[in-house]
Amino acid sequence: MLVLFYFLLMLRVGRCTDDHHFVTKTVGVGQSVTLTCTRQRSVHKETLYWIRLVSGKYPEFLGGTHAFEYDGIYETPHITAKQGPGTFILQFHETQLNDSGFYYCIKVNQLNMEFMNTTFLRIEGPEPDIIDIIQVPPSDPEHPGASVSLQCSVLSDSEKKTCPEQQHRVFWFRAGSDESHPRLIYADGNSHNECETKPEAQSPQKCIYNFSKTVTSSDAGTYYCAVATCGQILFGNGTKLDMKAPSMWDLETANTALFLVSAALATSLIVIVFLIYNLRKKTFCKDAAAASGHQERSQRNEDSLVYSAPTFSKRKAERRNAKISQEETIYTDVRTSARN
Repeated sequence: MLVLFYFLLMLRVGRCTDDHHFVTKTVGVGQSVTLTCTRQRSVHKETLYWIRLVSGKYPEFLGGTHAFEYDGIYETPHITAKQGPGTFILQFHETQLNDSGFYYCIKVNQLNMEFMNTTFLRIEGPEPDIIDIIQVPPSDPEHPGASVSLQCSVLSDSEKKTCPEQQHRVFWFRAGSDESHPRLIYADGNSHNECETKPEAQSPQKCIYNFSKTVTSSDAGTYYCAVATCGQILFGNGTKLDMKAPSMWDLETANTALFLVSAALATSLIVIVFLIYNLRKKTFCKDAAAASGHQERSQRNEDSLVYSAPTFSKRKAERRNAKISQEETIYTDVRTSARN
């Protein structure tokens, strides 16, 4: 369908203002309506098309036919495009809210395209039952990091329930100082709300919706509560949320706390360095004392060896001399005996 529409746009437009008809039709939801486009018999290969254009959507092809008699029918669940006597009609059975839009009847003859007529079809839905939407702003500016709860009160007529859907859908929008249009930030599925109805007759029903978040300095702006019902979106008066800048007292308190923390950290580092120094000093002294004692013991052993060596040599020499004297005595006795 989209390719066909782009092809039609590439065709040369024959007439667009002279005999072009623009009409507006307004009907209620569930009614029937018929849009008519004139069809003239021609020997040329002319074709007629119904195109729908809705804001925010792609163009939609609804049906086409020939200039000559043709019994082809295009049908959707509740829209029918077909030929009538000298016409090409578009019939709606039980219109819906989303049928609102522009409907174009286009005649195409080879490379020529002509807008036969344009109809703006407006579908009116039931009036919403909402009486008022009330938003109460916070009493004081908020500090960054604080939790803020915004409240939206929806007053509705409990006796007036004309919409098919009975529940409301709530949306929250925020418009910052640097934004031209509000943007959606949260959608409430209507599962958490408190509704109360007063016992008096014809008293409005009050439903309260809350939106909570932890704010930062960038969350300043105006917050809008919007309620979707009966095909419409109704906005509240808005709640302006201001961020409170830190005061001089807060800054001085923060600076004092920072100074105390820094001083405590510096003191801790000095104590740690002192303990490490004493521990290393004790370890060094113990190692030095152990080394000195070992050196003294080694020196005593060496002195003992030096003292013992001469005594041992002297004794060895005495024994050797005694042995020699004994051998000489025996030798003398043997020689004396031999002479005798």
